[in-house]
Amino acid sequence: MTIFQHQGDLPDGALAGASVVAIDSETMGLRLGRDPLCVVQLSDGGGDAHVVQLDRTTYRAPNLRALLTDPAVTKLFHFGRFDIAMFWLHLGVVTAPVYCTKIASKLARTYTDRHGLKDITRELLGVEISKVQQSSDWGSAALSEDQLTYAASDVLHLHALRARLDEMLAREGRGAYAQACFDFLPHRALLDVAGWEDTDIFAHA
Repeated sequence: MTIFQHQGDLPDGALAGASVVAIDSETMGLRLGRDPLCVVQLSDGGGDAHVVQLDRTTYRAPNLRALLTDPAVTKLFHFGRFDIAMFWLHLGVVTAPVYCTKIASKLARTYTDRHGLKDITRELLGVEISKVQQSSDWGSAALSEDQLTYAASDVLHLHALRARLDEMLAREGRGAYAQACFDFLPHRALLDVAGWEDTDIFAHA
């Protein structure tokens, strides 16, 4: 595994030709509108990861923005709802098309309520990933080796997870439900930003 660290944006040509790119982000907290977006990590599934430290004074990242909105590239997330909302708030783009392994897991793995990335990676791939650095200072000017390794681990396994979850969704006849959820996910993220993050808009009450 090689981790490529970039300042401000993806370099020209990075991830060129990829049809599916795994993406995750790191922030200073989990509150939309309060906590800034700091880092975006990406992988094309080939075993390497790109970690981009964003310039929080401008958020000028034209190559990253182009990738997030490229209709020919599926953006692969685990709990993409939060990342997509953050990208809208700070980068000004609606990320699409998307696939979310957490949604896929909830539809396919109805025998459990454990749908965190660590849990499904352990069960479906037999791989243990560490979440120790999850709550570290991602706004630091210099990321530690542990932070870079953690950021990379959050995207390196998503392609393999997608393949396993797609098999399970097909077996259970739920692939169409999953795709409908993925198609709606950017709209759900925009509703979060607009103030409906704690509201189940489909509930009766």
